[in-house]
Amino acid sequence: MEEPPLSLIFCQIINPVLSSADSVSILLAILFVMVLVFLSALYSGSENAFFSLSKAQLEELQEIPGTTAFAINYLLRYPKKLLATILIANTFVNIAIVLVMTYLFSTIFNFAAYPILSFLIEVVFVTFLIVLFGEVIPKIYSFKHNVKVSRFVAVPVYGSYKLFQPLVYLLVRSTGIIDKRITKKGHILSVDELTHAIDITSEKNAPRQEKSILKGVVNFGNTNVKQIMRQRPDIVAMDMSLNFKQLMLQIVDSGYSRVPVFENNLDNIKGILFTKDLLPHINEKADFNWQGLLRKPFFVPESKKIDDLLKEFQSKRMHLAIVVDEFGGTEGLVSMEDIIEEIFGEIQDEFDEDEHVYTKINDHTFVFEGKMIINDACKYMDIDPGVFDEIRSEAETLGGMLLELNSHLPKMGQEIIYKNFIFKIESVDKRKIMRIKVSFEPQPDVQA
Repeated sequence: MEEPPLSLIFCQIINPVLSSADSVSILLAILFVMVLVFLSALYSGSENAFFSLSKAQLEELQEIPGTTAFAINYLLRYPKKLLATILIANTFVNIAIVLVMTYLFSTIFNFAAYPILSFLIEVVFVTFLIVLFGEVIPKIYSFKHNVKVSRFVAVPVYGSYKLFQPLVYLLVRSTGIIDKRITKKGHILSVDELTHAIDITSEKNAPRQEKSILKGVVNFGNTNVKQIMRQRPDIVAMDMSLNFKQLMLQIVDSGYSRVPVFENNLDNIKGILFTKDLLPHINEKADFNWQGLLRKPFFVPESKKIDDLLKEFQSKRMHLAIVVDEFGGTEGLVSMEDIIEEIFGEIQDEFDEDEHVYTKINDHTFVFEGKMIINDACKYMDIDPGVFDEIRSEAETLGGMLLELNSHLPKMGQEIIYKNFIFKIESVDKRKIMRIKVSFEPQPDVQA
């Protein structure tokens, strides 16, 4: 049996008997739907407009005289109430759209013989109408013109809040109870999960530096001082027994603005010498008592988190700390610059010499010094530092990690393999690994 043509179906579903009263009702219903869709667009757009305002834009809106500025200030002071008002009002408007459209279609059409067609026209069309004109278009427009839209919708939304205030109160209170329960039982994202989220959500053409900064921020609170400090063998420090002329020669040679000063050995740090404190005394004789210029040293344990150290640097107005081990011995040195570099990468000023801390042969082959910090090497290779967690133990340098892995001092030219990494020893002395060539095969991304 052949299906009837669409034109015949259309003629069959049209209500053949429409009185003048029905025509007026249809016209009023269409106008009412247009008003309701406009209200839906207004509430949907207001959400994007309000919550995308910058600090400068808020200051601009606050200067507007009259009730608009008052409404904006009040609504943004209570964001949960604002969001609840928008949700409640939008829900009522959308329900009204569905009811009016149902009445409109039942008046114009008779779907008794075609229930599927009734579904397509009533449900699909109404959904399309609400989503496109009541949600998508207004949200896109309001995001681009948030100041203009905020000024336009501030008073209507504030009026809606006053109208639905009892419902808003109930919704905010109920969601507050749920928030507390979720906070108690909620899942805390790990650093690895956040880092992975940055990888999969960043745009493909986003600069690598931007992703690196985001990862630095994520890992910031999980990094301790030992991971970023300057190791003890690399500390430039002055002996208290030096006379003033010898001191000045060594200060000029070091190039540092702050240097630790020790007595007898590096484990006995007596103070920090600021080179700017020497400027008024540069013409003094060799017997000048420069030791009186020392400032009190600041000691921190190697396990201290760098976010806590940054706060202490800010509160104490310091830029340098001596890192000590559990026995009080000097383990290393950490500066404000070392902490900032954890987020923004290597920082060099106009007086820094261009040090080749590593050599990049290609994207998957690098040459590092044995004293290179593991975390820094991973940054240069653009890999996750956690890949070496199983073998690094307490080691913080590449050389130390390979000694842990190999259990003895390797010979020059020896290759040490771990997972997809090949470490070739290029230089070694009697006590430590001097230079390492690292090559690796990139691992394919694991799809969830």
